[in-house]
Amino acid sequence: MEKSIYQNYLNVLKQEMVPALGCTEPIAIAYAAAKAKAVLGDMPEAIEVKCSGNIIKNVKGVTVPNSDGMRGIEAAAILGVVGGDADAELEVLEKVTPEQIEQTKELVQKGFCTCSLAEGVANLYIAANVTKGPHSAEVTIINRHTFITKIVKDGKVIFTRDHVSETQTENPVDKDKMTLEGILEFAKTVDLADVENLISQQIELNTKISDEGLKNTYGAQVGKTLLHVYGNDVRTRARARAAAGSDARMGGCSMPVIINSGSGNQGMTVSLPVIEFADYLKVPKEKLYRALVLSNLISVHQKKYIGSLSAYCGAVTAAAGAGAAITYLQGGDDDQIGLTIVNTVANVGGIVCDGAKASCAAKIASAVDAALMASALSMHHRAFLPGEGIVQKDVETTIKGMGYIGRVGMKETDTEILKLMIDKVDLEKGGDN
Repeated sequence: MEKSIYQNYLNVLKQEMVPALGCTEPIAIAYAAAKAKAVLGDMPEAIEVKCSGNIIKNVKGVTVPNSDGMRGIEAAAILGVVGGDADAELEVLEKVTPEQIEQTKELVQKGFCTCSLAEGVANLYIAANVTKGPHSAEVTIINRHTFITKIVKDGKVIFTRDHVSETQTENPVDKDKMTLEGILEFAKTVDLADVENLISQQIELNTKISDEGLKNTYGAQVGKTLLHVYGNDVRTRARARAAAGSDARMGGCSMPVIINSGSGNQGMTVSLPVIEFADYLKVPKEKLYRALVLSNLISVHQKKYIGSLSAYCGAVTAAAGAGAAITYLQGGDDDQIGLTIVNTVANVGGIVCDGAKASCAAKIASAVDAALMASALSMHHRAFLPGEGIVQKDVETTIKGMGYIGRVGMKETDTEILKLMIDKVDLEKGGDN
């Protein structure tokens, strides 16, 4: 593989596979708030947060980690101000103390934080403004959960960068250069020394939070229920493992995970079913690592066409990646790996995202189930054919088509879901505003 292409794939993994504590949307708000306080240099008297609809949607129903069960934008922002460590980025709330949690609860009740919907902005948009007397500081995040695009102090811009560019990061990437063919070649040939730390950390952290979800009571206990009702075969374990991680994460568990495409749920979905199948098949560690490289990159490749946040549930793209990796583990060839992706999105492509909350675990279980069926079909050289619904002439075009549906076709769906969630739809009048 040409050196620059190889490095690009490696940089994609380094950018996407980072540890995060709790659901990434409330964490991003906490991070922006903590950074704004650090810029201000003092404890503020108030904070105002403006967010895109997708951020509001993904924060409304999820528990903020290390918050003693608090939910919502106000709790996330205030906890970031009171106890957040901006230098820790997506682990900003890792060192919050009980005293800081109590202080946050008091400030929530006092109206310390106000929040509003920012319209006409990117799907992932957060602006946190803190004030004390005549002094203020504002931090804006766009497109990625820790990608600060502007910092303003006392009305003066002290930092700015282009929010559409990813070449200004420490490990610049160009996702337009990604192809399924290139991903397959990279996964099969990558020097494992280059990815060992990333992959081993994903295995360790994501397995630990899955264990936590299976042992204790979080959310609707989807993972535990699957094992209790359907037994302990590898297919059930693969679904239950991923679902249990989401049970814990959406339920406010403070344990970190390695994310994918900015999402902890997607990070667990691309990894835990693959880990479970690798253990069942007794494959060498090297093959597991290459399978996880494949799964992670296939998920990112699909998401680049959809965008960070949309009405399209990211569990589907992540599960398609996991299913493709499971096909690889079972000795499937490149065509069968591609067919697994097509079979998955042809089945469950278009599951709607209605925010981060307990039911994410159920959607993950459903998506993984579809991916496992897709893998079984492909291993028998069976597939949905071009022209059947959204299936296009080949896997690459099908991925682009599904991205178009998620990014463009479901845009209005996203708006209507948000309106329903924030009570701007009168269902008693047939849905009229």
